[in-house]
Amino acid sequence: MARSFDRVVIVFNPNSTGQAQERAEELKSGLAERAAELPVELRPTEYAGHAREIAREEAGSGAPLVVSVSGDGGYNEVVDGLMKAGGTRAVAAVLAAGNANDHRRVVARRPLLDAIVEGRTERLDLLRLAVDDEEPRYAHSYIGLGITPVVALELERGGKGSLKEIVTTLRAFSRFRPFTIEVDGGRKHFDSLVFANIAEMAKYATLSEDSRPDDGVFEVVLLPHASKLRVVGTAIRAAVRGLGTQPSVREYAFRTVDPMPLQVDGEVLDLAAGARVRVDIAAGALPTVR
Repeated sequence: MARSFDRVVIVFNPNSTGQAQERAEELKSGLAERAAELPVELRPTEYAGHAREIAREEAGSGAPLVVSVSGDGGYNEVVDGLMKAGGTRAVAAVLAAGNANDHRRVVARRPLLDAIVEGRTERLDLLRLAVDDEEPRYAHSYIGLGITPVVALELERGGKGSLKEIVTTLRAFSRFRPFTIEVDGGRKHFDSLVFANIAEMAKYATLSEDSRPDDGVFEVVLLPHASKLRVVGTAIRAAVRGLGTQPSVREYAFRTVDPMPLQVDGEVLDLAAGARVRVDIAAGALPTVR
Protein backbone atom coordinates (compact mmCIF):
# COMPACT_ATOMS: atom_id res chain seq x y z
CA MET A 1 0.00 0.00 0.00
CA ALA A 2 1.10 3.59 -0.63
CA ARG A 3 2.52 5.36 2.40
CA SER A 4 0.89 8.59 3.55
CA PHE A 5 4.29 10.01 4.57
CA ASP A 6 7.06 11.04 2.18
CA ARG A 7 10.08 10.98 4.50
CA VAL A 8 11.17 9.97 8.01
CA VAL A 9 12.63 12.43 10.53
CA ILE A 10 14.19 10.73 13.57
CA VAL A 11 14.38 12.99 16.62
CA PHE A 12 16.59 11.99 19.56
CA ASN A 13 18.52 13.38 22.50
CA PRO A 14 22.21 12.55 21.97
CA ASN A 15 22.82 12.89 25.71
CA SER A 16 20.05 10.47 26.67
CA THR A 17 20.84 7.71 29.17
CA GLY A 18 18.49 5.39 27.26
CA GLN A 19 20.77 4.76 24.22
CA ALA A 20 18.64 7.07 22.09
CA GLN A 21 21.39 7.85 19.58
CA GLU A 22 22.25 4.18 19.06
CA ARG A 23 18.60 3.26 18.56
CA ALA A 24 18.08 6.18 16.18
CA GLU A 25 21.04 5.11 14.05
CA GLU A 26 19.85 1.48 14.07
CA LEU A 27 16.43 2.58 12.82
CA LYS A 28 18.00 4.65 10.04
CA SER A 29 20.16 1.68 8.97
CA GLY A 30 17.17 -0.65 9.02
CA LEU A 31 15.16 1.69 6.83
CA ALA A 32 18.08 2.02 4.39
CA GLU A 33 18.01 -1.77 3.95
CA ARG A 34 14.26 -2.30 3.77
CA ALA A 35 12.88 0.98 2.37
CA ALA A 36 15.76 2.54 0.45
CA GLU A 37 13.41 4.81 -1.48
CA LEU A 38 12.32 6.57 1.73
CA PRO A 39 14.43 9.62 2.72
CA VAL A 40 15.55 9.48 6.36
CA GLU A 41 17.08 12.29 8.43
CA LEU A 42 18.48 12.25 11.95
CA ARG A 43 17.62 15.35 14.03
CA PRO A 44 19.44 15.44 17.40
CA THR A 45 18.03 17.82 19.99
CA GLU A 46 20.21 20.50 21.58
CA TYR A 47 18.17 21.67 24.57
CA ALA A 48 14.95 21.06 26.49
CA GLY A 49 11.93 21.71 24.29
CA HIS A 50 13.90 21.44 21.06
CA ALA A 51 12.00 18.30 19.97
CA ARG A 52 8.78 20.34 20.01
CA GLU A 53 10.37 22.97 17.78
CA ILE A 54 11.78 20.37 15.37
CA ALA A 55 8.40 18.64 15.04
CA ARG A 56 6.60 21.91 14.38
CA GLU A 57 9.21 22.92 11.81
CA GLU A 58 9.16 19.58 9.97
CA ALA A 59 5.36 19.56 9.88
CA GLY A 60 5.46 22.76 7.85
CA SER A 61 6.42 21.03 4.60
CA GLY A 62 5.43 17.79 2.91
CA ALA A 63 4.18 14.81 4.87
CA PRO A 64 6.89 13.69 7.29
CA LEU A 65 6.79 10.79 9.71
CA VAL A 66 8.43 12.27 12.81
CA VAL A 67 9.80 9.51 15.03
CA SER A 68 10.74 10.35 18.60
CA VAL A 69 13.43 8.02 19.96
CA SER A 70 12.68 8.65 23.61
CA GLY A 71 10.51 7.94 26.59
CA ASP A 72 7.02 9.35 27.12
CA GLY A 73 8.22 12.89 27.85
CA GLY A 74 10.24 13.21 24.66
CA TYR A 75 7.38 11.83 22.60
CA ASN A 76 5.04 14.34 24.22
CA GLU A 77 7.17 17.17 22.82
CA VAL A 78 6.95 15.76 19.29
CA VAL A 79 3.20 15.15 19.47
CA ASP A 80 2.55 18.58 20.96
CA GLY A 81 4.74 20.23 18.31
CA LEU A 82 2.87 18.54 15.47
CA MET A 83 -0.50 19.51 16.93
CA LYS A 84 0.60 23.12 17.35
CA ALA A 85 1.66 23.22 13.69
CA GLY A 86 -1.99 22.66 12.76
CA GLY A 87 -3.47 21.43 9.49
CA THR A 88 -0.46 19.33 8.46
CA ARG A 89 -0.06 15.90 6.89
CA ALA A 90 2.59 14.90 9.45
CA VAL A 91 2.54 11.51 11.16
CA ALA A 92 4.10 10.70 14.54
CA ALA A 93 5.59 7.58 16.12
CA VAL A 94 7.80 6.66 19.06
CA LEU A 95 10.71 4.27 19.39
CA ALA A 96 11.13 3.48 23.07
CA ALA A 97 14.43 4.70 24.53
CA GLY A 98 13.66 6.11 27.96
CA ASN A 99 12.86 5.29 31.54
CA ALA A 100 9.09 5.31 31.10
CA ASN A 101 7.78 3.97 27.82
CA ASP A 102 4.13 3.51 28.71
CA HIS A 103 2.71 4.70 25.40
CA ARG A 104 4.86 2.49 23.18
CA ARG A 105 4.39 -0.53 25.44
CA VAL A 106 0.60 -0.20 25.38
CA VAL A 107 -0.12 0.75 21.77
CA ALA A 108 2.60 -1.14 19.85
CA ARG A 109 1.48 -3.95 17.58
CA ARG A 110 4.83 -4.86 16.01
CA PRO A 111 8.43 -3.58 15.82
CA LEU A 112 8.43 0.04 14.69
CA LEU A 113 10.69 -0.71 11.72
CA ASP A 114 8.11 -3.17 10.37
CA ALA A 115 5.30 -0.65 10.88
CA ILE A 116 7.17 2.09 8.99
CA VAL A 117 8.05 -0.21 6.11
CA GLU A 118 4.43 -1.31 5.77
CA GLY A 119 3.34 2.34 5.96
CA ARG A 120 -0.22 1.86 7.21
CA THR A 121 -1.33 4.75 9.42
CA GLU A 122 -3.98 4.79 12.12
CA ARG A 123 -5.48 7.58 14.17
CA LEU A 124 -5.32 7.75 17.96
CA ASP A 125 -6.98 10.15 20.38
CA LEU A 126 -5.11 12.81 22.33
CA LEU A 127 -5.84 14.53 25.61
CA ARG A 128 -6.06 18.32 25.26
CA LEU A 129 -5.18 20.46 28.28
CA ALA A 130 -6.38 24.07 28.47
CA VAL A 131 -5.25 26.27 31.37
CA ASP A 132 -6.91 29.70 31.56
CA ASP A 133 -6.37 31.40 28.20
CA GLU A 134 -3.06 29.73 27.34
CA GLU A 135 -2.49 27.78 24.13
CA PRO A 136 -3.69 24.17 24.63
CA ARG A 137 -1.16 21.46 25.44
CA TYR A 138 -1.60 17.90 24.13
CA ALA A 139 -0.88 14.57 25.81
CA HIS A 140 -0.71 11.14 24.20
CA SER A 141 -1.21 9.08 27.36
CA TYR A 142 -2.14 10.81 30.61
CA ILE A 143 -2.40 13.96 32.68
CA GLY A 144 -2.03 13.60 36.44
CA LEU A 145 -2.32 15.61 39.65
CA GLY A 146 -1.41 14.65 43.20
CA ILE A 147 1.03 11.88 44.01
CA THR A 148 1.92 11.31 40.32
CA PRO A 149 3.70 14.64 39.61
CA VAL A 150 5.17 14.72 43.12
CA VAL A 151 6.95 11.42 42.48
CA ALA A 152 8.04 12.67 39.05
CA LEU A 153 9.64 15.76 40.59
CA GLU A 154 11.48 13.64 43.14
CA LEU A 155 12.73 11.32 40.38
CA GLU A 156 14.20 14.32 38.58
CA ARG A 157 16.09 15.24 41.73
CA GLY A 158 16.94 11.75 42.97
CA GLY A 159 17.73 9.92 39.74
CA LYS A 160 16.32 6.91 37.95
CA GLY A 161 17.13 3.23 38.09
CA SER A 162 15.39 0.45 40.02
CA LEU A 163 16.82 1.00 43.51
CA LYS A 164 16.92 4.77 43.19
CA GLU A 165 13.33 4.82 41.96
CA ILE A 166 12.14 2.80 44.95
CA VAL A 167 13.92 5.05 47.45
CA THR A 168 12.77 8.20 45.66
CA THR A 169 9.16 7.04 45.49
CA LEU A 170 9.11 6.23 49.20
CA ARG A 171 10.60 9.62 50.03
CA ALA A 172 8.05 11.42 47.84
CA PHE A 173 5.21 9.44 49.38
CA SER A 174 6.30 10.33 52.92
CA ARG A 175 6.24 14.04 52.04
CA PHE A 176 3.06 13.99 50.00
CA ARG A 177 0.01 16.00 51.09
CA PRO A 178 -3.49 15.88 49.54
CA PHE A 179 -4.68 18.65 47.24
CA THR A 180 -7.95 20.52 46.88
CA ILE A 181 -9.76 21.58 43.70
CA GLU A 182 -13.08 23.20 42.94
CA VAL A 183 -15.21 20.88 40.82
CA ASP A 184 -18.94 20.34 40.31
CA GLY A 185 -19.76 23.41 42.38
CA GLY A 186 -17.80 22.48 45.49
CA ARG A 187 -14.36 21.82 46.93
CA LYS A 188 -13.04 18.27 46.92
CA HIS A 189 -9.91 16.76 48.42
CA PHE A 190 -7.89 14.18 46.49
CA ASP A 191 -4.70 12.19 46.82
CA SER A 192 -4.55 11.53 43.09
CA LEU A 193 -6.44 12.48 39.96
CA VAL A 194 -5.40 11.01 36.61
CA PHE A 195 -6.94 11.53 33.17
CA ALA A 196 -5.91 8.49 31.17
CA ASN A 197 -5.88 7.84 27.43
CA ILE A 198 -4.18 4.46 27.86
CA ALA A 199 -4.78 1.67 30.35
CA GLU A 200 -1.34 1.59 32.02
CA MET A 201 1.17 4.03 33.47
CA ALA A 202 4.36 4.14 35.51
CA LYS A 203 5.51 0.81 34.01
CA TYR A 204 3.55 -1.28 36.50
CA ALA A 205 0.11 0.20 37.22
CA THR A 206 -3.03 -0.83 35.35
CA LEU A 207 -5.47 2.05 35.66
CA SER A 208 -8.46 0.71 33.78
CA GLU A 209 -9.63 -2.54 32.25
CA ASP A 210 -11.13 -1.07 29.10
CA SER A 211 -9.26 2.16 28.31
CA ARG A 212 -8.24 2.48 24.65
CA PRO A 213 -6.40 5.30 22.85
CA ASP A 214 -8.90 5.34 19.97
CA ASP A 215 -12.36 5.22 21.58
CA GLY A 216 -13.14 8.95 21.69
CA VAL A 217 -13.17 9.17 25.51
CA PHE A 218 -10.71 9.16 28.40
CA GLU A 219 -10.86 7.60 31.85
CA VAL A 220 -10.96 9.57 35.10
CA VAL A 221 -9.06 7.72 37.82
CA LEU A 222 -9.52 9.54 41.10
CA LEU A 223 -8.51 8.73 44.65
CA PRO A 224 -10.33 10.84 47.27
CA HIS A 225 -8.19 11.77 50.25
CA ALA A 226 -7.69 8.80 52.56
CA SER A 227 -5.11 7.40 54.96
CA LYS A 228 -1.64 6.74 53.55
CA LEU A 229 -2.12 3.04 54.28
CA ARG A 230 -5.16 3.00 52.02
CA VAL A 231 -3.28 4.86 49.28
CA VAL A 232 -0.51 2.24 49.48
CA GLY A 233 -3.12 -0.50 49.20
CA THR A 234 -4.56 1.11 46.07
CA ALA A 235 -1.11 1.39 44.50
CA ILE A 236 -0.44 -2.28 45.20
CA ARG A 237 -3.80 -3.26 43.71
CA ALA A 238 -3.04 -1.22 40.57
CA ALA A 239 0.29 -3.00 40.17
CA VAL A 240 -0.96 -6.52 40.95
CA ARG A 241 -4.41 -6.80 39.41
CA GLY A 242 -5.47 -3.36 38.19
CA LEU A 243 -8.07 -0.87 39.37
CA GLY A 244 -10.93 -2.22 37.28
CA THR A 245 -13.36 -0.21 35.17
CA GLN A 246 -13.17 3.58 35.54
CA PRO A 247 -15.59 6.35 34.47
CA SER A 248 -15.19 7.46 30.84
CA VAL A 249 -15.80 11.09 29.84
CA ARG A 250 -15.13 13.50 26.98
CA GLU A 251 -14.17 16.46 29.19
CA TYR A 252 -13.43 17.38 32.80
CA ALA A 253 -13.08 20.91 34.18
CA PHE A 254 -11.94 22.24 37.55
CA ARG A 255 -10.27 25.19 39.26
CA THR A 256 -7.18 24.95 41.45
CA VAL A 257 -7.25 26.29 45.00
CA ASP A 258 -3.51 26.35 45.69
CA PRO A 259 -0.47 26.22 43.39
CA MET A 260 0.30 22.63 42.42
CA PRO A 261 2.31 20.54 39.97
CA LEU A 262 0.65 18.69 37.10
CA GLN A 263 2.21 15.93 35.04
CA VAL A 264 1.68 15.63 31.28
CA ASP A 265 3.12 12.40 29.83
CA GLY A 266 6.01 12.54 32.25
CA GLU A 267 6.69 16.28 31.98
CA VAL A 268 5.84 18.36 35.04
CA LEU A 269 4.13 21.75 34.74
CA ASP A 270 3.15 24.22 37.47
CA LEU A 271 -0.43 25.36 37.95
CA ALA A 272 -1.07 28.67 39.71
CA ALA A 273 -3.68 29.11 42.41
CA GLY A 274 -7.09 29.82 40.92
CA ALA A 275 -6.21 28.41 37.50
CA ARG A 276 -9.14 27.29 35.33
CA VAL A 277 -8.28 23.88 33.94
CA ARG A 278 -10.11 21.89 31.28
CA VAL A 279 -9.16 18.49 29.87
CA ASP A 280 -11.00 17.16 26.84
CA ILE A 281 -10.49 14.53 24.16
CA ALA A 282 -9.19 15.35 20.70
CA ALA A 283 -10.66 12.29 19.02
CA GLY A 284 -8.55 10.79 16.24
CA ALA A 285 -6.18 13.77 16.26
CA LEU A 286 -2.92 11.82 16.00
CA PRO A 287 -1.98 9.89 12.84
CA THR A 288 0.60 7.23 13.69
CA VAL A 289 2.16 3.90 12.73
CA ARG A 290 2.28 1.15 15.32
